[in-house]
Amino acid sequence: MLRLSEEAPARLPAELTITDECALTARPADDFRVEPLVREGDLLQQGAPVLRSRREPDVMVTAPVPGRVAEITLGPGHRLSSIKFFHEPGAGRRQFDPTGAEDDSDRLRALLLASGLWRRLRSRPYGRVPPVAEDPSAIFVMAIDTRPLAPDPRTVLHEVQADFERGLRSLFLLTGGPVFLCQDEGEELVGKPRFSDRLRVVTDRHVHPHGLPGYQIHARHPARVGRPVWDIHAEDVAAFGTLLREGLVPETRMVAVTGTALTKPRLVRCQPGADLRALSYTHTVPGPHRILSGSPLDGEEARWLRPRDRQVSVMSPVPGNDKGHWFLSALRLASRPMPLVPNAALEQSMGQALPVMPFLRALAAGDTETAVRLGALSLLEEDLALADYVSNADPGLARLLRSLLDRVQAEEEPA
Repeated sequence: MLRLSEEAPARLPAELTITDECALTARPADDFRVEPLVREGDLLQQGAPVLRSRREPDVMVTAPVPGRVAEITLGPGHRLSSIKFFHEPGAGRRQFDPTGAEDDSDRLRALLLASGLWRRLRSRPYGRVPPVAEDPSAIFVMAIDTRPLAPDPRTVLHEVQADFERGLRSLFLLTGGPVFLCQDEGEELVGKPRFSDRLRVVTDRHVHPHGLPGYQIHARHPARVGRPVWDIHAEDVAAFGTLLREGLVPETRMVAVTGTALTKPRLVRCQPGADLRALSYTHTVPGPHRILSGSPLDGEEARWLRPRDRQVSVMSPVPGNDKGHWFLSALRLASRPMPLVPNAALEQSMGQALPVMPFLRALAAGDTETAVRLGALSLLEEDLALADYVSNADPGLARLLRSLLDRVQAEEEPA
């Protein structure tokens, strides 16, 4: 079972921690093909362009800190693996011109693309960065996060309320549909009379997985092929507002550093792509540990903070027999997948948002038609992480979902 620190990081004061090294990364599965705009050794301002998408040249990746390019690592086909930076504060910050972007959709898109903030948006189905010309049918702003010991978005928004409201207004220029502001059951984060009548404020329980965008999208405005839906974290909406107000990309994000191998949890403000070892190494208990970018449920072992993550989980090894029970080992060696046993925990693991067992059986059987009909196109791997945890499914449900989404994308989109 997960055994986490007792004190919730949302109650702790945030520390400013800019690590000496950082890196922007992409997984092979992202298939993010880039054209470098800088060379190793170049000194850059924070916010300066460093990479351009080869598929959509208007999409820029910008420097997360003022500093020097240490190493650029590309895979086959110019796929980004990582670009590493050394922090040098004297390099300064890139100034962008936000004139007219608060009132004009084309100027807003151009500003977000040039600053690198466009990549904070995520499109469903498939979970990719939205194509430049895509027109979403709705946008979901996530001001709730129910992952174990995730930082409370309210803590962040309290400091940047005006920029959050400015950024929220800008989203209405990016879609002709509704903008859903998802929050917990506390006080409303914005006054609706000051916004477009397309704003929908929705509340939900602070119980996992209700704070994941996939289940909010499935319940309120399901994504479909030809009807994309975007989601974005509330802190990134505030970053839009900061860019519109002063022409600067915010230097930090709020990150919770928690886990069973820490002496105490911490809430830090660090740059994107921060060095996870530097964030945690002076606060770990003696003995072996694993550092995950992300929550204990959906995180991955990493050296650098992944682009969308707001948690670092430093985990001790789970005590017990690593080989597991002989019966589980036999099932893993069988020609058929391990059986899924219906139980209350599995039902709760998907927020009672859809018929769990028919959906999971469709995934396991590769029944694309049924899985899509039941809601697969609104979900991503993170939405099945809790179900994977409680079921110990093999193969993993999140991996099965990704295979299904890739198959649908290959069938529905032109080559």
